[in-house]
Amino acid sequence: MSDLNNDPMLEAYIFETTQQIEQLEQAVINAETSGEYNTEIVAAIFRIMHTIKGSSAMMLFNNIAIVAHKTEDIFYFIRENSPKSVDVSELCDLVLEGTDFIKLELEKIKSGDKPDGDEETLLGRLKEFLVDLKKTNGYENDLTTKDSKASSNKFYISPSANKEYSYKYSYKIKLQFQKDCEMENIRAYMIIHNLQDITNELHFIPNDIIDNNESSELIKKEGFLIYFKSNNTYEEMNDFFSHVAFLEVYELTELKDSREFEKLVTENQTKQKLEKVNDKKVNTQHSKIISVNVQKLDALMDLVGELVISGAMVTQNPDLKGLNLENFFKAARHLEKISSEIQDVVMSIRMVPLGPTFFKMNRIVRDMCRSLNKDVHLDIIGEETEVDKNIIDNLGDPLMHLVRNCLDHGIETVEERIANGKSKEGTITLEAKNSGSEVLVIVKDNGKGLNKEKILNKAIKNKILTKSPEEMTDKEIYNLIFLPGFSTKENVTEYSGRGVGMDVVTKNLEAIGGSIQVESISGKGTTIILKIPLTLAIINGMNTRVGNSHYTLPITSIKESFRPTKEEVFKDPSGNEMILIRGGCYRILRLHEFYNVNTSVKRLDEGILIMIEHEQKAICLFVDELLGEQPVVVKSLPDFIKKIKKIRGLAGCTLLGDGSISLILDAEDLIKD
Repeated sequence: MSDLNNDPMLEAYIFETTQQIEQLEQAVINAETSGEYNTEIVAAIFRIMHTIKGSSAMMLFNNIAIVAHKTEDIFYFIRENSPKSVDVSELCDLVLEGTDFIKLELEKIKSGDKPDGDEETLLGRLKEFLVDLKKTNGYENDLTTKDSKASSNKFYISPSANKEYSYKYSYKIKLQFQKDCEMENIRAYMIIHNLQDITNELHFIPNDIIDNNESSELIKKEGFLIYFKSNNTYEEMNDFFSHVAFLEVYELTELKDSREFEKLVTENQTKQKLEKVNDKKVNTQHSKIISVNVQKLDALMDLVGELVISGAMVTQNPDLKGLNLENFFKAARHLEKISSEIQDVVMSIRMVPLGPTFFKMNRIVRDMCRSLNKDVHLDIIGEETEVDKNIIDNLGDPLMHLVRNCLDHGIETVEERIANGKSKEGTITLEAKNSGSEVLVIVKDNGKGLNKEKILNKAIKNKILTKSPEEMTDKEIYNLIFLPGFSTKENVTEYSGRGVGMDVVTKNLEAIGGSIQVESISGKGTTIILKIPLTLAIINGMNTRVGNSHYTLPITSIKESFRPTKEEVFKDPSGNEMILIRGGCYRILRLHEFYNVNTSVKRLDEGILIMIEHEQKAICLFVDELLGEQPVVVKSLPDFIKKIKKIRGLAGCTLLGDGSISLILDAEDLIKD
């Protein structure tokens, strides 16, 4: 969506509308759960739809604006008349159908296509619902209902702006937007855009709301002032402004005559010119919160990475060996400290809470429950936990597939649960919590659990077992569900049985350096734990050398390092080298053999063993020597290498202080059999 970068208004529209749709879906689900549209929910949905209507009309996305407008009409009626009877279920379906329509159109806009979806069928259903709602509550023939004025209150549209015209009324209005609503200049422009339908004579201050982003600060500080003429009465104009979204307060004044109008406009235009000359006095306050394009944050993160590499190149330069440079190394340590602090700040800026991603799952649970005739409650814990923005972007699909799997495979029908002595309502729990340099995302259900026998039979049938079933642990059996094409679902449904789904989870997690483990108890339920890194860009690594090659291990993967004795090393019946440490046996992996690297260090007592661990499994890597710890910037392997061959155990590469390349090792990939 490259066009968005050149159109800040379109970018702002998509960002804000997407957020509003998420809030709207959550409000509808809350209403459906509680069984009523209370005053707070009605007001929230009305405000959201009103905002989407106005912004979409301004951007000339008429089909979105019309759908939002017709939905707004329904909630205006409910808000103003408080009808006793509302079909909550049908209204929820309608509003969610509307959000789906808007989301589809937004995707077209993001792709640079025209939002050309046909809204007529949906509009017909919305209109029919409002007619039935009025009829059911006795308003069908009553012209005194509170929405009758709003529906009949059609503004007098002015003639073309290039013709002179005489207006009956002159107005002055001062508006103040809600605190921290952001993009005040864009919101001000939307008001002006809508006013242009009823007048061709209006003046506003500040008058550079589109050309000057600093105008937002002036609007925050002094408000937005508009002078205009119209043939609409004071009551009609007051009603117009009362429906503007994000307005904190406004003061509408009808002026005496045209002379007062011209005088005030002239005075304020002169005042604004003087303020522009003395611009420093205008911008005395700055916003405490700003919106930043993610691409700019990505670029900043890359620059911080380059700064880390450059710092290492300076402090570890080979030309410095043997030199006694006390002042230099003191300055270098200070530079390293500042670089580390910059890195921490940039990381914190990129961190966003998991809440919005979790809350999206409410819609999936709601739709599947209706489709599969199941009763399931979604419990969300730790939604305030934060991870890197790029991690969030790759987590949505895995979570969706896991929640779907819990509901489709795990949770029983109401009849089955009651027959098994369970409560009729099943529960899916989404939980997030910090664990060192990782975040744990736990997806748990209280369903029937995984059926080991069924999983094994399916695996045998598909010929995907690598060892006999008797040798497999429960964990290894459960992990079979993540293989491509694996499904124990007998019947193909809308949600499963097509052989796709769970393998997507592992692929997406591998892309962000995450891992997955499964625990299950028959009859009690299943727990799936996702381990994901806080960030992808910079890690603390231990640099090692094997011959003339360098390898870097993430510090979080290293359990210990040591030099073995001959007595501790032996071979198992299969001929694998093993080492006995404190009663535990661990396999030895010689990196020079594994990657076919020439080295003179081949005796174990001449090199170093590094024990790496992943999910309670561990092996010992044999390297020539440890070079030391340093922050490293993770770079993906070049595409030409990936195309030639997938090399086991490599997660990427980085640059060391002396300018040489080090390959970053993937502990999980090295440990697996």
